[in-house]
Amino acid sequence: DFKKDDSLPKINIVVQEFNRVLLNLFNNAYFSMYQKKLAMEQNGVFKYEPKMLVQVRLRDSEIDIHVLDNGEGIPAPIQDKIFNPFFTTKPPGMGTGLGLSLSYDIITKAHNGRFAVQSKTGEGTEFVISIPVG
Repeated sequence: DFKKDDSLPKINIVVQEFNRVLLNLFNNAYFSMYQKKLAMEQNGVFKYEPKMLVQVRLRDSEIDIHVLDNGEGIPAPIQDKIFNPFFTTKPPGMGTGLGLSLSYDIITKAHNGRFAVQSKTGEGTEFVISIPVG
């Protein structure tokens, strides 16, 4: 699903870099939801429906982009590490641990924005990108 506020002002972004961030978030969400689906099916549960939602909103003087999924979630003890270079929650050979680190730098350094995560193990994850207007 995608929900957008039609009154959003334009923001200055480096489109190619910003697209790289979104693609990374989408890929991570899909991977998490796929892993959850596999785990549930191995336990005989076939009712899980993977869902991802992207919302774009104006809040004060920032555009907020929310990417939510109902995948495995990220355990609380490691949430503060996921933006560190080479840190990954994926099995060996499945990721470099650079995607979220580079995405964090693109948002915070190249776009003067903020990048946050909220997650509950077993329920899903929400990433919020905030980019200043103007």
